[in-house]
Amino acid sequence: MMSRMGLMETLMLPFSPRFIVLTICSVVTVLLIGIALSDHKVFDLVLIPTLVFAGLTALGIRDLVQKDHAVLRNYPIAAHLRFLLEEIRPEMRQYFFESEKDGMPFSRDTRAVVYQRAKMVLDKRPFGTQKNVYEQGYEWMHHSVAPRPHASEAFRINVGGPDCARPYSASVFNISAMSFGALSPNAIRALNAGARKGGFAHDTGEGGVSPYHEEMGGDLIWEIGSGYFGCRNPDGSFNAEKFAKVAASDQIKMVELKVSQGAKPGHGGVLPAAKVSEEISRIRGVGMGEDCISPAYHKAFSTPVGMMEFIGEMRRLSGGKPAGFKLCIGHPWEFLAICKAMLQTGIYPDFIVVDGNEGGTGAAPLEFMDHLGMPMREGVNFVHNALVGINARDRIKIGASGKIATAFDVARAMAIGADWCNSARGFMFSLGCIQSLSCHTDRCPTGVTTQDPTRARALVVPQKTDRVHNYHQATLHALAELIAAAGLDHPQDIRPIHFSHRDSGSDVHSFTRLYPSLRPGELIDGTGDARFREAWNMASAETFAAVS
Repeated sequence: MMSRMGLMETLMLPFSPRFIVLTICSVVTVLLIGIALSDHKVFDLVLIPTLVFAGLTALGIRDLVQKDHAVLRNYPIAAHLRFLLEEIRPEMRQYFFESEKDGMPFSRDTRAVVYQRAKMVLDKRPFGTQKNVYEQGYEWMHHSVAPRPHASEAFRINVGGPDCARPYSASVFNISAMSFGALSPNAIRALNAGARKGGFAHDTGEGGVSPYHEEMGGDLIWEIGSGYFGCRNPDGSFNAEKFAKVAASDQIKMVELKVSQGAKPGHGGVLPAAKVSEEISRIRGVGMGEDCISPAYHKAFSTPVGMMEFIGEMRRLSGGKPAGFKLCIGHPWEFLAICKAMLQTGIYPDFIVVDGNEGGTGAAPLEFMDHLGMPMREGVNFVHNALVGINARDRIKIGASGKIATAFDVARAMAIGADWCNSARGFMFSLGCIQSLSCHTDRCPTGVTTQDPTRARALVVPQKTDRVHNYHQATLHALAELIAAAGLDHPQDIRPIHFSHRDSGSDVHSFTRLYPSLRPGELIDGTGDARFREAWNMASAETFAAVS
């Protein structure tokens, strides 16, 4: 990254607020040495201050060149305050650090587990659980008195229905959609290199396939959003020829149509013209000096039937690779209209990724993040049951994304209908993200979510590659332990009966009661389930609008 920095940027580094402490210490050290050499009478007086500032300067230089801590590379000397507070956190956390309920995207304990697993540090805890097991909302997985041996092979799932010529064997735990542009070049490199090392998939996000994805050679899921970046005409419409050319890459294993995302479903987005660099212009296929727009809706289709035909075309153009779509569930009748379109056209996606409204690493309006769209678990179970109800569940795989970071999160999602899980923030933590909540400002302190080369240089690709791989490997190992403890052989064996939820201090319910199942073909035959009956009657394959 340093080679990409201009001469002016390099010269201005010492005067950046991030490096000002080191700069001051260096200047003071030089001045004190100069004073001592010019007047030996004050030597004794300035000796200790000189040693102190010289030591701080040496520490700062070490911070700049070390490769383990990105925040120290970006904030030499000053960032040590953070690590000091971490050391005293067990005694001071009630005063200085967040609790489980302070509104942070992930709790301190969850982030600590990810960091430890990424660094291959012992993640065992003394003195039992710190959770209140009698608190409303507490959930647990049942174990067996006859546990199974741990699985020796990585858990994988075959994605590709009868119409798919090139099915893909996917890990049950993969990197969720995060675009280049949102993430720095080094972050993309490290994620993709980690995916290659660990044999799992990396979703490109809708920003397109960048050279930083291609450089590392890891398996890719190419996400196509409403902006059709990387496969668009000058007017923003879909270009089939460009799509086929990119999708032909052996590195791309699946193609995914993004209908909506959990962080801001139905919103769309704009990257202002001033931020469209020559590089982003080339990768996304947008003009320099123009706003880079992701509309809230697709131009390539306007009906459920049209959407299925477009997915069928994506599969054909990609040479028969698995083709599917991602969405956050909104109006139930809209997804059921898609199901009716499957039945009417005979075109079925190979997979569906369900994004919960709790998902998303980027910036979005507060109301969208907190109150728009269906949460992941309800969405996954709704989609699972809908596919069972139209006799399509055996040919369509379901991915789940939305605040998934631990093996328990993966097991719980798979119990209610998911075949695999994607994680965004978990893998960001493995890169060194400290959740500073500055992703949208281009001032990320660890070089993960920035296009500023002076900040991105802090993220050292080889070290972070290992941590991405370690985190994936350790999470699957923990999943294997959970599955074996429950007396099962594979996560696909998990069922709702294996989990319980506390509704109150004394009321406990199995997931079988919280997430009841439809019987195969029930929607076609006519369902009596109140969750689906009215919405099914309102759904039409010819329109996304509700019909009376």
